[in-house]
Amino acid sequence: METFLARLRATAEPTRLRLLALCAAAELTVSEVTQILNQSQPRVSRHLKLLCDAGLLNRSREGTWAFYRLAQGEAGGLARSLIAQIPPNDPVILRDRSRLDAVKKQRAEAAAEYFRQNAGRWSEIRKLHVPEEQVEAAILKLLQDTSICDYLDIGTGTGRLLELLGPRVKNATGIDLSHEMLNMARTALEKSALENCQVRLGDMYDLPFEAASQDVVTLHQVLHYADDPASVIAEAARVTRQGGRLIVIDFAPHEEEGLRQDHAHRRLGFGDEDLATWFKQAAMQANAPVTLTGDPLSVVLWSGTKS
Repeated sequence: METFLARLRATAEPTRLRLLALCAAAELTVSEVTQILNQSQPRVSRHLKLLCDAGLLNRSREGTWAFYRLAQGEAGGLARSLIAQIPPNDPVILRDRSRLDAVKKQRAEAAAEYFRQNAGRWSEIRKLHVPEEQVEAAILKLLQDTSICDYLDIGTGTGRLLELLGPRVKNATGIDLSHEMLNMARTALEKSALENCQVRLGDMYDLPFEAASQDVVTLHQVLHYADDPASVIAEAARVTRQGGRLIVIDFAPHEEEGLRQDHAHRRLGFGDEDLATWFKQAAMQANAPVTLTGDPLSVVLWSGTKS
């Protein structure tokens, strides 16, 4: 009873209720929240701390950034029940949502601008982290006993994974939000004469495919750009057939802050527990991760099988 009352007391303040509504809609940093609420950072930080102390928000620190999102479980359920009682036409909430949309738009524009500026040297940038040959060999080993009819590569970039897996699949599609990247991928596929492979414009949060339509889905060095990684995994799992495979290739947790400034990375890697949780939430059976140790960056292949 005391815990329940403490959580109610924590929300009994207009700013904190607004914070709950915002963090239910997106995972946000302190600076993004201050921009939306137009309040001082110390004030916002205090409110966030109180909500975290009450168990209503989760705080995840990555380098110099901290991300806040609505808690899971019983506390998260209570928070969502309270948020549902807010009148949808409340002018303050409508203004917050409008500013949140603006923040999301800024993120998307920054990522798109990065991709435009770096499309011509994307393969080179990837090689700066972990040798691609090592990663590709690990991917092929994971799939060596897998029969693949339909294959989807989310965030295909230059289309390299389509080139790698195209010869052993019946149909392969790569999606990306960057026209420059798609142009590069099309050129590479034409040179490789892979007529069974195609690329198209697509959003990883809203895949243009029917449910259970793919045997294998890959996310190669894509998840660290995601504003909401769990939703990306859930959407990828949605289009994966029963018994199909979802493979996420990304960095292990690291402290290379420069990747945020220079390469627009949203996340500084992921832990095994993060992927195991997201796979479970998406009805995927997590398999043992494969770690390719590097210095300073290590690459991990996380895979899940659709239940």
